[in-house]
Amino acid sequence: MDLTTLTVLFCLHVTLVTVNCNPGPLEDVVIDRYDIPKICPREVQTEDFIRYHFNGTFSADGKKFDSSHDRGKAFISQVGLGRLITGMDRGLLSMCVNERRRITIPPHLAYGSIGTGGVIPPDAVLVYDVLMLDIWNTQDTVQIRTLSKPASCNRTTVASDFVRYHYNGTLLSGAAFGSSHSKNSTYDTYLGQGDLIKGMEEGLLGMCVGERRIIIVPPFLAYGETGQGTQVPPQATLVFQVLLVDVFNPKDDLVVEVKEVPEGCIRRTVTGDYIRYHYNGTFQDGTAFDSSYKRNSTYNTYIGKGYVIQGMDKALHGLCIGEKRKITIPPHMAYGQEGVGDLIPSSAVLIFNIHVIDFHNPEDPVDIKSTYKPQDCKVTSEADDLIQYRYNCSMMDGTLLYSSDHYESPSITTLGANKVILGLEKGLSGMCVGERREVVVPPHWGHGENGAGGVPRSAVLFFELELVELQKGVPEGYMFVWLGDGPDPLFPAMDLNGDKEVPLEEFSAFIMLQVKEGKGRLLPGFDADTIIKDMFNNQDRNEDGKIVEYELKLKVDDESEQVKRDEL
Repeated sequence: MDLTTLTVLFCLHVTLVTVNCNPGPLEDVVIDRYDIPKICPREVQTEDFIRYHFNGTFSADGKKFDSSHDRGKAFISQVGLGRLITGMDRGLLSMCVNERRRITIPPHLAYGSIGTGGVIPPDAVLVYDVLMLDIWNTQDTVQIRTLSKPASCNRTTVASDFVRYHYNGTLLSGAAFGSSHSKNSTYDTYLGQGDLIKGMEEGLLGMCVGERRIIIVPPFLAYGETGQGTQVPPQATLVFQVLLVDVFNPKDDLVVEVKEVPEGCIRRTVTGDYIRYHYNGTFQDGTAFDSSYKRNSTYNTYIGKGYVIQGMDKALHGLCIGEKRKITIPPHMAYGQEGVGDLIPSSAVLIFNIHVIDFHNPEDPVDIKSTYKPQDCKVTSEADDLIQYRYNCSMMDGTLLYSSDHYESPSITTLGANKVILGLEKGLSGMCVGERREVVVPPHWGHGENGAGGVPRSAVLFFELELVELQKGVPEGYMFVWLGDGPDPLFPAMDLNGDKEVPLEEFSAFIMLQVKEGKGRLLPGFDADTIIKDMFNNQDRNEDGKIVEYELKLKVDDESEQVKRDEL
């Protein structure tokens, strides 16, 4: 054996020894799971489709040979069916979305001793740094996870319903692609008409207003191979977090739920009535949009005249004073697709909780009911009478406005003198002393459309009345009237002592005698001496402190002449 051969053998021996002292060639894939998410609901299985980013380098020198990042597009493939190199098929198994792995692949599980395309040399050990973005399978279905649901759910969504919902949309990796919240507007659409991706159509069915769901849609039930714009890549699983805000069907009618009806309801609203009611207005998710209570003023309108939205006009029929109702109005009976500015969104279902304060008809009379009447009722109140009465004045919901009990003595008025509202005047007429009445005064007999201090506009008033005292009156402009035919001639009857003159004392004695005997009546409500003195002064033409027959005759002639002129 020559030296050359020995040298080769020696070198071979040394080489073999050296190899035995270091790791040998890789026999299988080496996986370094250097970033694993805390939550991993799904791992890659054979036949799964995946979407991932990677950087590919050579193990020997770290030189990059390929990168999906550089191409700006994730790589999409199917695992375990030979569409990838064997080492990659193995290395990707059991990965989670958002997991990062470093996969080292020996040549015999990569491109072997041949390499490929001048890019991968023969016998190259390849290193792939992988970020998993998406996993799906052709057997996948829409996944629905209910996050929260209202305790009461009277209705769930069905195909042909119109829905309004908020959503946040993300890819399976968590990258956001869309949100209705950022637009400050719900997403509005019909179900079952192909306006949505198939997975969303399915995921929204059976929801209650106020329900929150997570809806996971596989790519083939979403935007598939084409994706959507720049936000949704091809073959992307989509995750929607949804809050259902509103639902209705074009066939929906008004829904009225009676909450409370007062006992003894004898009259209900009809077309043409004028109604005053309080309300709270909300959307189906409970969000308030308006309230009469906050304005401290009822909403007032005519019924059946088209002054309010169609649904409310219909719902206001058949109501009692004091009744409470919950009214659900679909958009086609409310503000429709237009909505109302920033107040009412397009196609919004409206819910009103109303409380009827009162209603009346413009033709209503004053309603008078006697609750107590003395058996001896011969003298009743009429125009020009001076009366004292007690009263409570309330609105029809029982709210007390005024009461004579708030003062030291009963109220006093002269009937027919326009000192009280017409309805009260009517209610006080024809009463006996001691009689009690309940009187309902519609606004056109009360304070009308403008109201008065403490009395709301167009309010129906309820009075509880009791007549305490009655003094029969005299016609307006008179201070004394005869209750029959007076003495004729008058002067001799006034001249009590027959001296042909009547001073104030004698005149006063004569008048008081007529009142005492029921032959005459003084103007009530004033001091008798004052009235009699005024009467005397009117007769004492020459102001000498006494009335003589000539002055009385002259006064009578003047009055007769005035009557003649008035008649002309």
